[in-house]
Amino acid sequence: MTQAPHCTTMTQVIAAPPRLLMVGPQHHGVVQYAIDVADAVVATDPRAERLDAPTPSDAVHLLDGVDRAHVHVTDRLFGRSPEEAADAVERLADVTELTVTLHDIPQTSDGRMLDRRIAAYARFIAAAHATAVNSRHEQALAEEFLGVSASVVPYAIPLGSRIASAPATVDGASQPGAVRPLTVLIAGFIYPGKGHAAAIQAASRAAEDLRATGHQVADVVVRAIGGPSAGHEADVLALETEARAVGVSFEVTGYLDDAAFAAQISRPGIPLAAHGHVSASRSMLDWVEAGRRPLVVDSRYAAEMEQLRPQTMVRYDPSTLHTELAAAWLDPSRTRLPAGRSLRPALPDTAGAYLDWWGATAGTGRHRPPTL
Repeated sequence: MTQAPHCTTMTQVIAAPPRLLMVGPQHHGVVQYAIDVADAVVATDPRAERLDAPTPSDAVHLLDGVDRAHVHVTDRLFGRSPEEAADAVERLADVTELTVTLHDIPQTSDGRMLDRRIAAYARFIAAAHATAVNSRHEQALAEEFLGVSASVVPYAIPLGSRIASAPATVDGASQPGAVRPLTVLIAGFIYPGKGHAAAIQAASRAAEDLRATGHQVADVVVRAIGGPSAGHEADVLALETEARAVGVSFEVTGYLDDAAFAAQISRPGIPLAAHGHVSASRSMLDWVEAGRRPLVVDSRYAAEMEQLRPQTMVRYDPSTLHTELAAAWLDPSRTRLPAGRSLRPALPDTAGAYLDWWGATAGTGRHRPPTL
C-alpha cells in the first residue's frame, strides 16, 4: 500500500490543480478538514481555487464548465440515505473529472446500515476518476469491506496537523498530593461507541483504587466537549444516569465555537480518545495541536498514528483504562507534550502530497474497481 510522502515544497505539477469543492455545512468535521486542506493547497499553488457549496445541488451548478474537481466525501454529507449520497456524487462526476477523498469508510460497527453503505461507497469509487483515503487503515478497510485493492485506492494521505510542532502548555493542575478532581475529557460528538460509557466506568474505578491507596481524589467527572449527534439526544440522559449510579458527574459542554473548543481541550484533565472504530480521526489531532498527549484506545488506526507521530499518544487496552487514568491523575505531566514535539505531517505536507497525486492522475483515465 502506498502512503503519500511528506512534501515541504511544491513539486512539478503536470496540470493545474483541480477546483477544490467544499460540500456541506462548514461546521461539519469533514468539511472543516477539507477547507484546511484546500487553503493549504491554494497557499502552495495559487492556481488552485476553493469552491463552497452548501448542498450537492449547489455543487453541480458551481462545476459548470470546470474540467477537474476534487471533493471530500462521506455519505452523511451528500444525502439523507447512502443511496441518495451515491446519486449526488455520480451527478458531480457526470459534469467534471472528479477525484475524491473518502471519509468514514464502511466497517462492522455500521451495523444494519453496513450493506447499504458498502454499496454507496462502491458507487463513489466507480464514479471517481481517482480515489484517495486518509490512512493505510482505511485502505485496508476498503479492501476488506469494499473488495477493492490498493491499486484502486493507491494513496493514503494522512490527516495533516494545523501546526508542525507542539506548543508550550501549562498544566494548571494542583500539585500532586493535593485534593483535586479526576476529570476525563472526551472531544467530539456524543453517540454510541464513542467511549463515554467506558470512560464513566473506568473513571469511577480509578478513583476507587486511588482512594483505597490513600490518595485524595475530589469529584470524579467525565466531560464531553461537544454535544450529541442528531438523533442521539437521549443518550445524554442515559449517560448522566449511568454516571450518577457510580459516583461520577457527566458534563456536556454542547456545541462550541473554535475558540471555546480550544479553551476546553486545554483545561486540566485527562484527554481520552476511546472510539475503537474510527477510520481516521481529527480529534486525535485536536489534542496534539493543543499540546496534549491523549490516551487512545488501541486499534490498527491508533498504531498507524503512533508510528506517524511518535510519542504523541498513549495507547491502551480497554481492560486497562482505569489503570491509565489513575497513572495520569498521579502524574498530570503524562497528559502534556513537550514543547516542540514534531506533529508532522502538517497541512503544507498534506497539500504537497495532494498536488503530487493530482499531477500523477491527470488525464490517466478512470480508475474502476472490480464488480462487487
